[in-house]
Amino acid sequence: MSWLPADFVHPTRIPVPGTALHLRPIREADTAIDYPAVMGSRERLWDIFGPAWGWPAETMTYEADRVDLLRHEKEIAAHQSFNYALLNEEETKLLGCVYIDPPECVGADAEISWWVVDELVATAEERALDALVPEWIASDWPFQQPRYLGRDITWQEWLTLPTVGL
Repeated sequence: MSWLPADFVHPTRIPVPGTALHLRPIREADTAIDYPAVMGSRERLWDIFGPAWGWPAETMTYEADRVDLLRHEKEIAAHQSFNYALLNEEETKLLGCVYIDPPECVGADAEISWWVVDELVATAEERALDALVPEWIASDWPFQQPRYLGRDITWQEWLTLPTVGL
């Protein structure tokens, strides 16, 4: 059984209200802007995602990032999971990501998380993204019980939940 309806069409460009930013599905071709964004914010991202995902490793190479983005691109095409890049209008800077995944733990039909680069922390752009994501999920995605990791449940709490299928 799929986690999404067979006829679901995922959004391809989502403006972030009140900013010059937008979201779009990430691609392998974004490696040149993704790698510096991730590694430039790596310590904070590790504090957020490291315990759960083991990402981003201190030793992550450009090539490893490229392979990871290719995997994301293929998963998006197959509707297995989604990674949306937060981009400036010209798409010359990647400023964060939004992940929409099938649930790993019971009690949700999707697990959603996101981040911004260090320079956007506590800015109007981050607040706009924080406001947008739940509204966008509610309006454009077919989920009844989305779980917002690091928002409505801490990552530590999430790690203690029973996993799906056990």
